Amino acid sequence: MAKILIAYYSRKGQNYVNGSIKNLAKGNTEIVAEFIQKAVGGELFEIDTVKNYPVDYTECTNVAKDELRQKARPELKKYLPNIDEYDEIFLGYPCWWGAPPMAVATFLEKYNFGGKKIIPFSTHEGSGLGGSIGFIKKIVPTAEVVNGLAIHGAEAKNSEAEVANWAKKNI
Repeated sequence: MAKILIAYYSRKGQNYVNGSIKNLAKGNTEIVAEFIQKAVGGELFEIDTVKNYPVDYTECTNVAKDELRQKARPELKKYLPNIDEYDEIFLGYPCWWGAPPMAVATFLEKYNFGGKKIIPFSTHEGSGLGGSIGFIKKIVPTAEVVNGLAIHGAEAKNSEAEVANWAKKNI
């Protein structure tokens, strides 16, 4: 049986939700990652940056846009000791400016994903997956990157059945 990793970047605190800024105790992507783990098992791994993004949502989006433009690779707080033990990797992120946060690029570039299956999922407030699948394929061309799932962030808490069905179909 394949060993599953659920790696995700998630933003708690100020987030854009259905047209207004709300303070979230838990980020939407983390909620979806936990639904995946509940449905198919696997190990959760939070992708987190050494330097925190601004608390203010608008400032955070400006920093995220600058990082994307500069192709930044923010330093992560921790790394997995070894990716080799995992066969299937669910990779979660909010879709910022049509792409994952650049911390996800840092994570992807750290390991050899050759022969592994990457199953992307994103949370968003209107952009769906944006260009994130192409973004991932460009960084890890030797991995099998399958079609992903996009969950509207405001609906993340209510998406358990949809997420579970999707996750089970992809392993």
